[in-house]
Amino acid sequence: MRGVSSAHPFFVMSLSLLPCATIWLALFAAAAFAWHRPLHGLSIGLAALGYGGALAFGQLAPITLAPLALLIAAGWGVLPERPLAVRIVAHLVFAALAIALSLHLIPGFHNPRVIGPIRFTPDAVPFTMYLNFDKPLVGLWLLWALPWVAPDVALSRALRTGAVAAVATAIACLAGALAFGMVGWAPKWPPSGWLWLVNNVLLVTLAEEALFRGYVQGGLTRAFGACSWGPWVALAAGALLFGAAHAAGGWPWIVLGTVAGVGYGLAWRRGGLLAAALAHAGLNVVHFGLFTYPMLAAAR
Repeated sequence: MRGVSSAHPFFVMSLSLLPCATIWLALFAAAAFAWHRPLHGLSIGLAALGYGGALAFGQLAPITLAPLALLIAAGWGVLPERPLAVRIVAHLVFAALAIALSLHLIPGFHNPRVIGPIRFTPDAVPFTMYLNFDKPLVGLWLLWALPWVAPDVALSRALRTGAVAAVATAIACLAGALAFGMVGWAPKWPPSGWLWLVNNVLLVTLAEEALFRGYVQGGLTRAFGACSWGPWVALAAGALLFGAAHAAGGWPWIVLGTVAGVGYGLAWRRGGLLAAALAHAGLNVVHFGLFTYPMLAAAR
């Protein structure tokens, strides 16, 4: 009888990758089900399975239990029946955690690198992608804890609005990127593009749109709802903060990020969070598939 040591290397490697694949399948599914409110229980269960598996297999350090516990406490604290002071503190705790998780400032999240560094075209900046455990928690928490982040909108309207906003925002932002000399025409679809697509659609746009459009723009819209200018101030605030989040790339990225934020904000106002996420994902897909990604090396 053959021993384990004589097993085929591919079989051994497949077994070693199986826990990681299972963890991410659970988290991707949790993000997909989080969009449908009646399936939040299933979404939470799958997320618990994914994060529990990551903790068991060493992809999360025990220290990450602290921010996870704080998110649970904040979710309890923001419930409408809590006293106002408790709700305010809970929102402040979440806001601090959202910033720290989005910027990868909390230790213990061992996000695996799954792409790169690689140049998708010879003239591009090398691209690296990680599957993040920390940042998606922001979007998941918002969808689970705050129903007003994703207002009820007819699916047909959300899809129609998202498609129109995706086209309009892609034209505006990529025309700007061409004018700034940041990208060039570069049609492609590398083998890793499918993993990039799944991560971008299910995790990246969920976290960013839930935070900037659902929480910031939606929260300010609620706060200034009695004022005629309130929704426009809310849209501008979300767009400016989204632009500022791109500051690491320099002022052109801030400008283009702000323009994109306006497009996503308009989509959120008319078609809800799903429309904003579709507009965001649509722009990203057009950029990735048809233009230099992430940008020209000469523009750095």
